Amino acid sequence: MSRIGIFGGTFDPIHNGHLITAQSVREIRELDKIVFVPTYISPHKQNTEASSAEHRINMLRIALDDVPFFECSDFEIKKHNVSYTIDTLREFKKYYNEIDLIIGYDNIFQFHTWKEPDEILKLANIVVLRRKSSHPIDYIDKYVEAATFVQTRGIEISATDIRNRVHAGLPIYYLVPEKVLEYINKNNLYKDS
Repeated sequence: MSRIGIFGGTFDPIHNGHLITAQSVREIRELDKIVFVPTYISPHKQNTEASSAEHRINMLRIALDDVPFFECSDFEIKKHNVSYTIDTLREFKKYYNEIDLIIGYDNIFQFHTWKEPDEILKLANIVVLRRKSSHPIDYIDKYVEAATFVQTRGIEISATDIRNRVHAGLPIYYLVPEKVLEYINKNNLYKDS
């Protein structure tokens, strides 16, 4: 059984920042592969409207297609419900001995609000993405103490910014993979806000 990283998110759209960060984490943590798990509805973004699950997973598959150490899972999408990390980890634990759960820097400070955070700690190593721009750690709780912080080769790209640029008619070259750009244009995504 291999050692994997699980990278969850809305991925609306998947962008080069996600891909560069994931590749960096894989190298730093010596993982066999990274599995991208798009959420159906994020518990922390229930009031935010995202593109259809179909479009988001299609863009992910297109972006990851040629990368042997990246994979896409539709586990949360197929549930058609609010996606909880604990449920996803329980499923993946059936197939993998060791899992790194990759989360954004700000998420570790809200980790105590996640569903069954102590169970998550039992099932996975928490790997927190730290960037040069990350603010200093505000406080330490048991979740912050249990986490591994990694300085990734990230570039500051925001999916919100990409959506806003498309809506405003501005180019998004170099922000998303070329095939994802073609998909966004072909399907007229993000034109309406």
